[in-house]
Amino acid sequence: MNDAVRMNLAEVHATATELLLAQGFNDIHAEAIANTVTAAERDECRHHGLFRIPFYVNALKAGQASPDAEPTLTTLAPGVIRVDAHNGFSPLALERGDEPLAKLAQQNGVAVLAVNNALNVAALWPEVERLAERGLVAFAFVSAAPYVAPAGGTKPLFGTNPMAFAWPRLDAPPLVFDQASSASARGEIQIRMRDGKSLPEGWAIGPNGKSTTDPKTALAGAQLPFGGFKGSSIALMVELLAGPLVGDALSFEAGERDKAKTGAPCGGELIIAIDPARCVPGGDRKAQLAHGELLFTKILEQEGTRLPSDRRYEARKRTVKDGVFVPRSLYEDLQTFRAGKQIKKLNDYEGDSLIHEQALKSLAS
Repeated sequence: MNDAVRMNLAEVHATATELLLAQGFNDIHAEAIANTVTAAERDECRHHGLFRIPFYVNALKAGQASPDAEPTLTTLAPGVIRVDAHNGFSPLALERGDEPLAKLAQQNGVAVLAVNNALNVAALWPEVERLAERGLVAFAFVSAAPYVAPAGGTKPLFGTNPMAFAWPRLDAPPLVFDQASSASARGEIQIRMRDGKSLPEGWAIGPNGKSTTDPKTALAGAQLPFGGFKGSSIALMVELLAGPLVGDALSFEAGERDKAKTGAPCGGELIIAIDPARCVPGGDRKAQLAHGELLFTKILEQEGTRLPSDRRYEARKRTVKDGVFVPRSLYEDLQTFRAGKQIKKLNDYEGDSLIHEQALKSLAS
């Protein structure tokens, strides 16, 4: 990669931790966020790696995120745990809820974790992957800020509303997918704007409600759900699961609360964990998972196929050995944070605060 800084994963973690501490996060929040950022860099999910540091800082400096809130856990029912993040970012709350959720699922067969009042700008796959590594089947749902119009509509209402799923495997890392209910991720549109590229048809509409392939017009208008009414129904489901079901905000409500336009919505997340051994007579986990492997084998027999998460696992093998490449301009910008300063015009990006202008220009494709 041209003009990039090579960093090993320990350096990524140390850098993220130092930057967050310098900006005012306490030790445990800085550590949890750095864990999430490092996992993303490790798996070459760069949009959730060091690139996200400005999001965390911007929300903190705007007074919308707590730098030191300790999440609190409450048992709501025999199979339901609630973790209140108290307006802190989600990584620490998710770490606090991980083991209690897993134990409850192993005890009852199925358990639910309701996360409340958490700012979330991270991917969903880390939390479900951790549960699958414990031998559990896992689902996660989270809403976002209002960017996506419902099918047939013209105004932003839903978030990009991702959902994640993980399935444990016998002799391989878990099968995991994490995907939005919109036709594209928000960042994909912004990257195309940066690079002067047009959008595929069906990704977005402009403020006039007409289809557009221009990224700038799309960011001023609304994204579209994938598959029309099918994706819209999934987005609706995620809104209800991550909002009213757990007593938290809908995407449009989270957007209204983001007064400083940080692009870091505060809301809820629903995580479901199932112990597969408790779902069949006799609890023959090996037979269950072997049956799943039969499906995976049949998929891979067809040329051109792959399993979800395979690319991330291949990247993981490379980066553990060779490190990661961080665009120099992004690396240099982040050193400003190390000094306890902010990048100027942090949320000045054509009226869309999700990705600030300086970081967007510096992020490599």
